[in-house]
Amino acid sequence: MRDANLPFLALNPGSSLVYLTGLHFHMSERPVVLIFPLEGVPSLILPELESQKTAQAAFDLKVFTYKESLETWGVAFADACEASSVGSQRVGVEPGTLRVLELRFLEGACPDASFVTAEMAIAELRMQKDTEELALMRHATHIAENALRQTLPAVVEGVSELAIASKLVGNMLELGSGGELPFQPIIAFGANSANPHAVPSDYQLQRGDLVLFDWGANNQGYFSDLTRMFSLGEPETELCNVVEIVHRANTAAREVSAPGIPASAIDQAARTTIEAAGYGEYFVHRTGHGLGLEVHEPPYIRSDNSEILKPGMTYTIEPGIYLNGRGGARIEDDMVITADAAESLSTFPRELTVLGQ
Repeated sequence: MRDANLPFLALNPGSSLVYLTGLHFHMSERPVVLIFPLEGVPSLILPELESQKTAQAAFDLKVFTYKESLETWGVAFADACEASSVGSQRVGVEPGTLRVLELRFLEGACPDASFVTAEMAIAELRMQKDTEELALMRHATHIAENALRQTLPAVVEGVSELAIASKLVGNMLELGSGGELPFQPIIAFGANSANPHAVPSDYQLQRGDLVLFDWGANNQGYFSDLTRMFSLGEPETELCNVVEIVHRANTAAREVSAPGIPASAIDQAARTTIEAAGYGEYFVHRTGHGLGLEVHEPPYIRSDNSEILKPGMTYTIEPGIYLNGRGGARIEDDMVITADAAESLSTFPRELTVLGQ
């Protein structure tokens, strides 16, 4: 914060608030805002009905509650800004998280303050995970992989994407995943696998279909995010080749990963592999993204990102090829930069696994 010239941060419910305080709040029509100073005691603005949660905070807080009547909301914001001595100073916010609702209350309570983006300043705090965070992420990956193993016997001819998604979620919860998953699992059969963000449907699995699993678990707020490829019986030859090319791209990106290289180098390793095989136009997204308390966070593994990778940074590698109307392939691993190399947190086999033989 000092390096970014940010005397204050103003955060609403989300991963950064959890990271700094340990407090979890659901985003709702009732605003919750933490005013976090570079020096001094933070101020938390929240509805009265949530006040019991403050006892769980990692440190002391000045608490400003409001009642259901709307006129009390602005009073709580004004009291918090005054107690924090915000005045005309700079206040960092997360533009991707802070809503207009909270911003308008903050502007009304701190009319002389300047509200500026703190996205990278906050990212710098969170990108390099410590030993405890990495242990939580390893176990989140362990939960996800074991849940997949328990789910695969149900992948039979005639089963629907929705049925498999439901079974996978149930298995993750039984194995200890938190209920707030990083995302709804993507279970895509056949031609649906050509949609990178497919939504499970009532489509029923047929022999020869590719089967794409993109899923993740939650371990005490830290996420895993994996993708693996299967088929029911042998798919057509070109689709087998596509999966193998994606596997090679994933391997190239994992092998180049190391401390001191830019994120763009990982994207380049995956992308050039796919381009050399003649499928460059069908690789339509970045190679990966940071992972932790959010399923998408810095560092982003894309061609224009010069961010230098450092020990403790965690991210995904997930190259893909998508042939509209026929099928697609993506293979995704969760990575951590170590002192002198990189390590995959995920261990499940990456090759195409043919089911039902």
